[in-house]
Amino acid sequence: MPSATDAGKPASGLYLGLISGTSADGIDAALVHFEAGVEPTRCSLLRGRTYAWEGALRERLVALGQGGDARSLEELGTLDIQVAEAFADAALALIDEAGVPAHEVSAIGSHGQTLRHRPTGAGFDGRHPFTWQIGDGAVIAERTSIATVADFRRRDVAAGGHGAPLMPAFHAALLHSDTEDRAALNLGGIANFTLLPVHGAVRGFDTGPANCLMDAWILRHLGQAFDADGAFAAQGRIDAGLLARLLDEPWFAQPPPKSTGREQFHLDWVDARLSGHERPQDVQASLLELSAITIAEALRAHQPATRRVLACGGGVRNRALLERLAVHLPGVAIESTAAYGLDPDFVEAMGFAWLARQTLAGLPGNLPSVTGARGLRVLGTVHPAA
Repeated sequence: MPSATDAGKPASGLYLGLISGTSADGIDAALVHFEAGVEPTRCSLLRGRTYAWEGALRERLVALGQGGDARSLEELGTLDIQVAEAFADAALALIDEAGVPAHEVSAIGSHGQTLRHRPTGAGFDGRHPFTWQIGDGAVIAERTSIATVADFRRRDVAAGGHGAPLMPAFHAALLHSDTEDRAALNLGGIANFTLLPVHGAVRGFDTGPANCLMDAWILRHLGQAFDADGAFAAQGRIDAGLLARLLDEPWFAQPPPKSTGREQFHLDWVDARLSGHERPQDVQASLLELSAITIAEALRAHQPATRRVLACGGGVRNRALLERLAVHLPGVAIESTAAYGLDPDFVEAMGFAWLARQTLAGLPGNLPSVTGARGLRVLGTVHPAA
């Protein structure tokens, strides 16, 4: 397995993580320092920033991520390079802002942008499961002159897993407690849990929509990228009939391991369940309640003794969502990961920096108890520095 030294750079504790999630609302970049030889893992975020997508490119990525068809192979090839160039630009900008010489960064861990996620048991043909994140790692390595690890999810899928979620190993390394059952909750486009019991295996799985449906709905009706503080949802009332139809989705009843994305939960899915007479703000309130209920029910079903939920992702800033979660999870403390030294906006980007570090060290990045893979696997493809 190539190391940072093999890639032509001295090994250091600096790694850079890049991710654009299911909401495609920007490229999250995190420059992270890991303390050498310290277990459990200790790290610090030196700098984190979200870089905006170019408007037309984001619009196309969102359309494809929601199940749209590509116009041609040429378009897909071009998008692969455009995404890589945007990721490389984000990495270089962050390094420049941090005042860190590029040669001091051991590696970049790049998640890329998911266009399709079709793992085993995802409700399609299933004979040839796959996951596809674009953003050519070779282009990132060439433009930054930093070793780049990409395509993290494919090896886990090849080993029979879902390739997701991949953050539980990172969560377990930093957030596990010896005195209480905890759960780390990522509130991105899709919500997912990492279950961290005092005793027993770490588990993790997607629970369904967090922000993706609310973001898409408010964009359609108000032209806003997200519902700041849940204000639009707060103007509406929960439509019990609509909520029941939304909750009737069979995917919610599937047992873990399971994962999902925009190709499953998108506006066409919502539209198919509308009567046609709903007020937009009532639909938004119902979508928020859908997220809160499915998250809470998943936790009660799979780790009912949980006493503390540590939340990260964009949904941490949706006060209405957190309030509804608290209603559905009485007796459970819901806190931001910020209280534990992890900036909630950049936990996933930090996680991909950690995964790059694991890969270069020849260490596994997946947890079979989470993804369902046949065993531990070293993840990702290494593109050495130029």
